[in-house]
Amino acid sequence: MRNETYVTDIAKFAGQDVTISGWLYNRRSSGKLHFIMVRDGTGTIQAVVSKAEVPEAVFALCDTIPQESSIKVTGKVVEDKRSPIGFEIQVKHVELIHQAEEYPITPKEHGIEFLMDNRHLWLRSSKQHATLRIRHTVIRACRDFFDGNGFTLVDAPIFTPAACEGTSTLFETNYFDSKAYLTQSGQLYMEAAAMAFGKVYCFGPTFRAEKSKTPNSG
Repeated sequence: MRNETYVTDIAKFAGQDVTISGWLYNRRSSGKLHFIMVRDGTGTIQAVVSKAEVPEAVFALCDTIPQESSIKVTGKVVEDKRSPIGFEIQVKHVELIHQAEEYPITPKEHGIEFLMDNRHLWLRSSKQHATLRIRHTVIRACRDFFDGNGFTLVDAPIFTPAACEGTSTLFETNYFDSKAYLTQSGQLYMEAAAMAFGKVYCFGPTFRAEKSKTPNSG
């Protein structure tokens, strides 16, 4: 029986056949074996393609699939203590859903400007993926604390008519026929909200028009 599942739940299907839908994160070959890394958003798993175990067309496909192509991998889940997640897939079939164009981010130093210009693709890298997962966990913990202690979430406006902490750090933008600014703080709105609800918190974004660039490209 074949089960559609995610990498994060792979341990539930040890010894069974599964199908993982995701993207080709990386691949390498060793003679009669292809090792393809499949990423599905919840994690990454290695799938081993043996020339002796799959049709010739499937083995040839796994030697040419471009990075970040959309694929479905079907195979048996087996334990492997060398794996970071403790399991890998012994492949029985690979289906190409969509072939990607050449992926611009390679394992080399690109520079922060190039990576920021390709931010939508950079998010797929392991470090960026881990960073955003940690951020999600921290934000969830903060919200759970406030929600569990009787606070009310109030979203402050992002556009404001004036500065609240000095005009030198404002992002100016056009708002219909007048000027507006991206807010520097939600504090003033929270002061008004506190008079209505008492215990309030704001988790909206704020903006400071100050140049900032980190030398760490990730």
